[in-house]
Amino acid sequence: MPELPEVETVRRGLEPWLTGARFEAVTLNRPNLRFPFPVSLKEQLEGATVLNVGRRAKYLLIALSNGHTLLSHLGMTGSWRFAEHGIDKPPRYYEPGTEPKHDHFVAEISHPEHGSSHLIYADPRRFGFLDLFETGADNAYLLGIGPEPLGNDFNTEALVRGFFGKKAPVKAALLDQRVVAGLGNIYVAEALYRAHILPTVEARSLVTPKGKPKKALEDLTIAVRQVLTEAIHSGGSTLQDFRNAEGGTGYFQHNFAVYDREGEPCRSANCAGQVQRIVQSGRSTFFCPSCQKSH
Repeated sequence: MPELPEVETVRRGLEPWLTGARFEAVTLNRPNLRFPFPVSLKEQLEGATVLNVGRRAKYLLIALSNGHTLLSHLGMTGSWRFAEHGIDKPPRYYEPGTEPKHDHFVAEISHPEHGSSHLIYADPRRFGFLDLFETGADNAYLLGIGPEPLGNDFNTEALVRGFFGKKAPVKAALLDQRVVAGLGNIYVAEALYRAHILPTVEARSLVTPKGKPKKALEDLTIAVRQVLTEAIHSGGSTLQDFRNAEGGTGYFQHNFAVYDREGEPCRSANCAGQVQRIVQSGRSTFFCPSCQKSH
């Protein structure tokens, strides 16, 4: 499933071509994805202009001139792309109908600088979804989400609040979107490796009984920021399905220290250990038992 770096990569690919564009016509090729399309989706989009393309956690947020915001979650295999038929075009693009059975949302858009094109949402497994809500209003998918890990509200104190007294493994605590937004299996594994923390330790063990952060928690805060920043710079990670808005793949998977590297040597220069895999809450966890410790 695309995590924060992948969604941010898509956002950055859409923004320059979509901001300022007008939805001229919208075609929905099925009634639903994971959930039914909003009843008024076609009517609300047609005639509206895109004000900006934002992101919250793993959600894309497309603000419209009619006072509504289109929310998009990519699920497992969702992707946005442009198909050009006007004067200008994105650097790389797909023609409409490359795999029409997976093109569930097709919008004809016009841009004052880039001309006309199609904006297409494809999703072979249909785990993604779209929602529409009034800009500024509460949205059920966004309520209760924790601080953005690359924003000013994310710091060691935020993790102290999320970890204090929590018996859950630190991996589970980081995956809790109420604690920190946008993290998933890949980047939690990589951040814990960099901070030298075993994924199985209790979250509360990184906080003193008086509610003060231990050094390991400070290291984890830094590691989360570093991993996400580097992943965004690399265009995210493509293991199977992820594609950016230009149809390209991410490259951060080539920098994985532990994720999906079971049995391979640890990449730390002073470590002779091997990456191990265990299962936590039904999901694979990768770590180096030599480098990562309890605290």
